[in-house]
Amino acid sequence: MLIKTFGSALRGVDAITITVEVNIGRGVNFLLVGLPDSAVKESQQRIDAALRHHGYKIPGKKIVINMAPADIRKEGSAYDLTIAMGILAASGQIKAESISDYVIMGELSLDGGLQSMKGALPIAIQARDEGFKGLILPAQNAAEAAIVDGLEVYGIKNIKDLIDFFEGKGELKAHEVSQLGDFGASLKNTELDFEDVKGQENIKRALEIAAAGGHNVILIGPPGAGKTMLARRLPTILPPLSLDEALETTKIHSVAGHLSEKESLISLRPFRSPHHTISDVALVGGGGYPQPGEISLAHHGVLFLDELPEFKRSVLEVMRQPMEERKVTISRARFTVDYPASFMLVASMNPCPCGYYNHPEKDCMCAPPIVHRYLNKISGPLLDRIDLHVEVTPVDFEKLSEKRLNEKSELIRERVMKARKVQEDRFKDQKEIHANAMMSSRQLRELCRIDKAGQAILKQAMEKLGLSARAYDRILKVSRTIADLEGSVEIESGHLAEAIQYRSLDREGWAA
Repeated sequence: MLIKTFGSALRGVDAITITVEVNIGRGVNFLLVGLPDSAVKESQQRIDAALRHHGYKIPGKKIVINMAPADIRKEGSAYDLTIAMGILAASGQIKAESISDYVIMGELSLDGGLQSMKGALPIAIQARDEGFKGLILPAQNAAEAAIVDGLEVYGIKNIKDLIDFFEGKGELKAHEVSQLGDFGASLKNTELDFEDVKGQENIKRALEIAAAGGHNVILIGPPGAGKTMLARRLPTILPPLSLDEALETTKIHSVAGHLSEKESLISLRPFRSPHHTISDVALVGGGGYPQPGEISLAHHGVLFLDELPEFKRSVLEVMRQPMEERKVTISRARFTVDYPASFMLVASMNPCPCGYYNHPEKDCMCAPPIVHRYLNKISGPLLDRIDLHVEVTPVDFEKLSEKRLNEKSELIRERVMKARKVQEDRFKDQKEIHANAMMSSRQLRELCRIDKAGQAILKQAMEKLGLSARAYDRILKVSRTIADLEGSVEIESGHLAEAIQYRSLDREGWAA
């Protein structure tokens, strides 16, 4: 008897429906075909033990299981439940009238219990798009899958619950979550706030500009000046995720297996802070079984690289293309997958190994060649892709001890959101662009026109600092954002002058 059940395979951050065909005939054999990996092949032992635990068994006949399409590699142990239900239905041990109406996924324990799986959200989206009645998966993953409208999602704890459901001996209750309720619940629950930052008004201004335009920023300063503290508060002034952005971000974290059982939708912008010992594959994604890297997990959020020169140069260089294209392409012999990577890069670094080069009070102990070698760990092309270079200086005692309350993140975020609304209207016809940092060269020419006074200022800066064409574009983009924050239609000379000052590492005096 031939029975078809349905599972799903992940390709990048999307899913592909897999048809599991189970045919039982004469003979004694167990054949599993369709490019299964080792974890899928080992399912026979898990299924056999799970079924016997509940009084069922794999029949002693010739069983052929084909996982179609056969040219797509099937990875992981989440096909256990799909195959097990196909065997039970094909051998007549359970009724099979409605089994093809559902996508069924889950890894079996030897007692029939179900383990959590990766990628429940993209699998649910694909099941809904292909018209399946419902999705049956482990209870641990039901919350993230149930966020998809128009699809019944059933979370089960044991294979016996599913057998009873198809046999008509028990009921399964569809898992329900409130998209808007879950989405808004954690938006205001944050412990970090710019109100806690004493002094550093110029740095707050730079981060406000970065948040308003989606610009990359690097903070340069001595130890203890507050670089990490400031960077960790940047997400608190970014606009809230839209529902579409939240779904896309959640898909990536679902594929990577980073969602908790209680988490159905990521509502806060991601903040990823990998250690400087990270490998290039862990940063951008890939591996034998490709997985999203840190830059994709930071999609629609912030990637913070603390102590930037301590990262291996090869790791930093692989970021250059994703920073421009806002996606990562992982190529293998048989397939290619794309992972989204639209993130804000925030980096911090000391100006030299001892940390006190250009310090207003303390003397630097490093010789000029050592300072030069330290700064050269970061390549020019990478620095060109960072819009704002901000020098962070220590806060004096008077600022630290003053009782005056500082501006809350909420107030700064309101200004940022106002500037983002201007950009949203500006780029309403451009689907892939929603912030000034994403503008193309053609859009720069159209939207960042400057007068003769501005051209003179920019020409002088280009000649004095020896800026590249990319740095020229970055200055225009930042000045456009400054103008948006001030509600100005045109880019004025003051906007350009402020944008130019955020190129600290291009100035003389930085071991150039």
